[in-house]
Amino acid sequence: MLQERLKTIVNELETWQFAKPSADMPHGDMPGDKVMISDALIPHAQKLFRLLVKKMYEKGDDKYVISVFGGSGSGKSVTTSLLTYYLNEAGIGTYAVSGDNYPRRIPEYNDAERVSIFRSEGLKGLLKEKAYSTEVQEILSGLWKKETDSDPAEAVKYPWLKIYQSYGREALKGYLGEDKEQDFAQINEVLAAFKRGDEKIWMKRMGRTEDARWYDEVDFSQTDVLILEWTHSGSEQVKNVDFAVCLRSKPEETKAYRLFRARDGKADSAFVTMVLEIEQEKLDRRMEENADIILAKDGRILRQ
Repeated sequence: MLQERLKTIVNELETWQFAKPSADMPHGDMPGDKVMISDALIPHAQKLFRLLVKKMYEKGDDKYVISVFGGSGSGKSVTTSLLTYYLNEAGIGTYAVSGDNYPRRIPEYNDAERVSIFRSEGLKGLLKEKAYSTEVQEILSGLWKKETDSDPAEAVKYPWLKIYQSYGREALKGYLGEDKEQDFAQINEVLAAFKRGDEKIWMKRMGRTEDARWYDEVDFSQTDVLILEWTHSGSEQVKNVDFAVCLRSKPEETKAYRLFRARDGKADSAFVTMVLEIEQEKLDRRMEENADIILAKDGRILRQ
């Protein structure tokens, strides 16, 4: 049935008429998320629709998992919403999953864990390199209060701080976007259940407070495509993905977007800048190694 529908769409792609996005179109399953449709991203989503319909038809399966990944501000949420809408309107049952439901900690606690890892491993680094002293600790305590211990400018004044920052940064690489931070096992269970045809699956919901955790039972009996929208869905730790789509963006765009969204009051801090740099390094590697389709910010298809 699905292959017949895909065949019909593929044969009509040159003259395909896209439905106009509506106000009540699906926007993923992240609690409280609001998506403002950007006219600039509509042609991008339409390009992806054409590419993915062809790829699904050529592969010939019954169920498909598509991952959409990229940095903050790359257009993941809007593009996923549009793509989900176009597929559903074309008669291909599609559901969008937000990977932001699957971290191990709420944002507040996760931010604190990141800082804790950076500082504790930075201190261990100073001990290991025999650069620690009571004087160093006094200076560090002052930097902690100002939250500037990750600022490279401070290391110009205190050369030993380079050791601290280097060890702390390396420890963060082992945490950010990895299994210690994200519950890949649980999202993989969802993807595996969908691929084997389970009609009902309990889907995790997670808000921004510790008591905002629950599960909704979702009916997938009429769903052919599941789209996983997530910064980390390009990770090799995510299994059962048929097609991985990377929306390419630059670190400065991510930072500008976070400032615009005001996701936290420290979006322009040295620590957040360092986190974004590490995340971008991982995104770039995952894009090169794992992406089946790469879409540039200007709409160019860099890989298909």
